[in-house]
Amino acid sequence: MRGAVLVHPDRSEVFPLALEPILKQDGARKNDCERNAAKRLLSDLRREHPHLKLIVVEDALASNAPHIRQLQALNLRFILGATQSDHRYLFDWVAATPDTRTVEFTDARGFRHRFRYLNGAPLNDANFALEVNFLEYWEHAADGSVTHCSWVTDIPIHDSNLRVLMRGARARWKIENETFNTLKNQGYHFEHNFGHGNNHLSTVLMHLTDAGVSDRSDPTMRLPAVPGRLGGGAGQNPLVA
Repeated sequence: MRGAVLVHPDRSEVFPLALEPILKQDGARKNDCERNAAKRLLSDLRREHPHLKLIVVEDALASNAPHIRQLQALNLRFILGATQSDHRYLFDWVAATPDTRTVEFTDARGFRHRFRYLNGAPLNDANFALEVNFLEYWEHAADGSVTHCSWVTDIPIHDSNLRVLMRGARARWKIENETFNTLKNQGYHFEHNFGHGNNHLSTVLMHLTDAGVSDRSDPTMRLPAVPGRLGGGAGQNPLVA
């Protein structure tokens, strides 16, 4: 399942916005994949929210030319993870360009923050005309530990927005910490995949029954009607995941 949620670096709350199953599509010969599901999710998201201003924050799997071009076509801003192993040409370009800028400071808690950035860098040699803005970050803690991250974005980078972009990019972890892990740890007993067998499924159904949720064995039983697109028009049942 690809899940899209609204996150904010200053808020622990997350708001689920859209879901897209990763399933073998009707008529398809090959199994579905995360990238294909992302294409469908983004297209549906923009269709349903044509005027919503969004910054899409994703991991390094998303920082490829076809995906970035789709984001651009849908008028979606982005901050995408980028690793040196997958973007060696980009990292070499940043290291060799005189315009690359480094900014460093220490905050009141004693954390040392180091940034390196460059605007208008080619994504890779195969897509040289596709330019992105590159941001790299190191956080040095007082105990000697170092956190290192790097991203590509279409948002212009300058000295005054480095920390805002970094915090926005790292807010992506909220989909893991406040969404998936919450479902796992707060009594829902959900997992990331369905590879746990019938025993696990029985446990889930048992918890649902204990919580007063019927197994809906009665075929005449219907969920309450909820207006809106999720289940079609008013008076139809929504899809429930």
